[in-house]
Amino acid sequence: MSDRRALPAAPPPSMAPPPAPQWRRSSRSTGMNNCVETARFADALLAVRDSKDVDRPPLRFSAAAWTTFVDGLGQRGAGPGHVS
Repeated sequence: MSDRRALPAAPPPSMAPPPAPQWRRSSRSTGMNNCVETARFADALLAVRDSKDVDRPPLRFSAAAWTTFVDGLGQRGAGPGHVS
């Protein structure tokens, strides 16, 4: 008899944990952790988090929602109540 035990089988791919996201920071960010970071998740969502509080769950956006948000940033003053 052997004292060796069989290793447990690896979980099926569908049960494997998703890869850790690769967080990115703006190139305009200062080194003082005073910015937001973004990452792509396996479920095709874009995540945003505060670089000062990385333990909080990130906000997640669809690609369409994020694009709409960023496009809106380029329209100076075009927020709710804006009058042209």
